Amino acid sequence: MATMADVARSAGVSVATVSHVLNDTRPVLPHTRRAVLDAVEELGYTPNTLARSLVTSRTRSIGLAVSAISNPYFTEILQGVEAAALEHGYSLLIADPHDDPAHERKVVQLLHERRVEGMIVAPSAQPRALLAYLGRHRVPAVFLDRLVDMPEDDAGPRFDQVCAESTEPTARLVTHLSGLGHRRIALVAGRPGLSTTAERIAGYRHGLAASGLPYDERLLVHGHSESAGAERATTALLSLGSRPTALVTANNAMTIGALRALRTHGLSVPGDIALCCFDDFAWADLFTPRLTAIAQPSRDLGARAVRVLLDRLAEPDRPARTERLPCAFVHRASCGCPDGPERTEQPESPDLPTEGTPS
Repeated sequence: MATMADVARSAGVSVATVSHVLNDTRPVLPHTRRAVLDAVEELGYTPNTLARSLVTSRTRSIGLAVSAISNPYFTEILQGVEAAALEHGYSLLIADPHDDPAHERKVVQLLHERRVEGMIVAPSAQPRALLAYLGRHRVPAVFLDRLVDMPEDDAGPRFDQVCAESTEPTARLVTHLSGLGHRRIALVAGRPGLSTTAERIAGYRHGLAASGLPYDERLLVHGHSESAGAERATTALLSLGSRPTALVTANNAMTIGALRALRTHGLSVPGDIALCCFDDFAWADLFTPRLTAIAQPSRDLGARAVRVLLDRLAEPDRPARTERLPCAFVHRASCGCPDGPERTEQPESPDLPTEGTPS
């Protein structure tokens, strides 16, 4: 196995110069850098990353803590994070907090103890312990997908946040269904306490108001962001004396649960009940009928979170920022429109109240 000394002899430079090139610890002339890199390639030299981290105090690693990694939405986010991290020379350590505040705090500490340089976290509905740990240890972190409300009078550190738009796209689904003649439109919402849940409920209510429809609290149920929970919630909707004629599901896992409940009750989509969902996924166009959905820019979210984290590492004292990425409306047939070529377009929702964004 080649050593750093072998690389230095082959390139005709000192071991210290090889170290500076590989660790980027001091400027090196371009032709010298090229000679070192060519020698590394020719000899097949593999740097000892552990030893390098001890010398430089840098591990070139990022911690990622997201729940339900098996969910296609988070899987695509993971792909975006990994690709962007590798592009910038960082490795990735992954942990699943299971949406449990105590476990979330534990896995974040474990990632921190492994000396990651920063973290990307999809926080739970109760992130107090998470915020306390990150703040106490001054861990550079970006909150992904789910925003955390940090009051302006809070003297603690501020954190960067990256998410997709939720309110306007959800309103678009509701107004689309109302435009097809539906007057009893239900929402299967996610886990209470999550910003995504609150924003999609707000979008649902804005969509009803824009359509001139009254809000009926019986038509808003919580599936707790899980398939089984959505199946139970949808079953409750179907037991109403005047059941809904259209359904909006607030994430892809809950879409599966809702479809399972509809099948159990012998109901067809869209013949008996129309369906629109938040979150598109790879096989949504393989269902019969194909699913009308809001598509989030999952990979772009992951990549953007990495770039925001790297900006934070480069400028630790810069002001925190919240970035929102737009979603797309993917028009298929489960809403009750005639089946035809798939159309993808940016949402054109009605005028909605402007709401403050955590920062």
